[in-house]
Amino acid sequence: MDRTILHCDCNCFYASVECLYNPELRNKPVAVGGDEEMRHGIILTKNYLAAKYDIKTGETIWSAKQKCPDLIVVPPHFDRYIKFSELAREIYCDYTDRVEPFGLDEAWLDVTGEDGLKIAREISDRIKYELDITVSIGVSFNKVFAKFGSDYKKPDAITCITRDNYKDIVWPAPVKDLLYVGRSNEKKFEDMGVRTIGQIAQQLPKIMTNHFGKVGGMLLAFARGEDSSPVMLYNECNQIKSIGNSTTTPKDMQTLEQAKKVLLVLSDSVCSRLRKSGLKCRCISVTMKESAFLTSATRQCTLRDYTDITRTVYETAVNIVKNSKKRFVPLRAIGISLSDFKSTESAEQLNFYEDSIKKEKLKKIDGVTDSLHQRFGNKSITPASILNDAFLTEFDPQKCNIIHPEGFLKGKIK
Repeated sequence: MDRTILHCDCNCFYASVECLYNPELRNKPVAVGGDEEMRHGIILTKNYLAAKYDIKTGETIWSAKQKCPDLIVVPPHFDRYIKFSELAREIYCDYTDRVEPFGLDEAWLDVTGEDGLKIAREISDRIKYELDITVSIGVSFNKVFAKFGSDYKKPDAITCITRDNYKDIVWPAPVKDLLYVGRSNEKKFEDMGVRTIGQIAQQLPKIMTNHFGKVGGMLLAFARGEDSSPVMLYNECNQIKSIGNSTTTPKDMQTLEQAKKVLLVLSDSVCSRLRKSGLKCRCISVTMKESAFLTSATRQCTLRDYTDITRTVYETAVNIVKNSKKRFVPLRAIGISLSDFKSTESAEQLNFYEDSIKKEKLKKIDGVTDSLHQRFGNKSITPASILNDAFLTEFDPQKCNIIHPEGFLKGKIK
């Protein structure tokens, strides 16, 4: 028996949520974008009125406003998007325990044995009524074609792709519409003279492997409708894999001392979220983007023991930056990411080489800091070393690019 898979995609998610909080924005071209003054000036997503002006995700705000002078750009509020994402997933979980998120705004559902079209209609109606946003849903016999179906018609649409019609619907589409065909693979297909998904399906396995390696076999199976990957249980895929924050500073970090001050702010932020999640980490990663060439490099360090102490994470991050190059190179952006977690409830192994008294003091400081942040906001208490610092006067940690626990939408900015 064929599976019944749904893929739900909330339409223009960020922009739709912003319009809920600002009803006056409805019926106007709206985009969610970064802060131009903070050098985050790109479009993250836009509504359909803005899309009519050919505004693209990832283009600069300046360029978008050249196309649409009346474009209203609002800053992102990731806390709102996470909230609405969780509300949507609660609706999905009413129908099945196999709900696999794909970023904040998308999810696969396995409802095998049920009427997929009926459930899709119910979900569409509930999302519209309960959340006041719309969703496009694909219904098919595998995950890849269900995803294709949710993209096929937008907004507020349901598309069924069956074994009888997929060659008529999927195969004429351009190769870029197939899941996991990015710009690089699209260029390779173009060089091969392959323009459509149907043409991918006609390729020999050996040719695909020669051009794409192991990925070639996967893309061939996707195009032929042979995807058999399961939809994960919601509790399994909802586990936090990483927690991090990154930021592009208003001015380049010219010295290590300037970078250290930004790292202190970021360490405080990620560790606060780590403790709130009831976790400790062992792996600390720092991503650095150089000013001169805009190239990014990530370096990481695995600690001997698990920790949730801000000072430990900060000092490790500083050492990573120090050891990354013999001489400090000016940086445009920097970020910290934590991974390799265990619960704070887990037993802790004693370490005779560390100062246990100092460790307990640092834990108490973090506890008091978290309590003050929770009661009075993130700006209620600030490290004295960065108070009134000239370099940070224009730096607002609340405008950091949040790297979501799912890996910042798996590389997708919607």
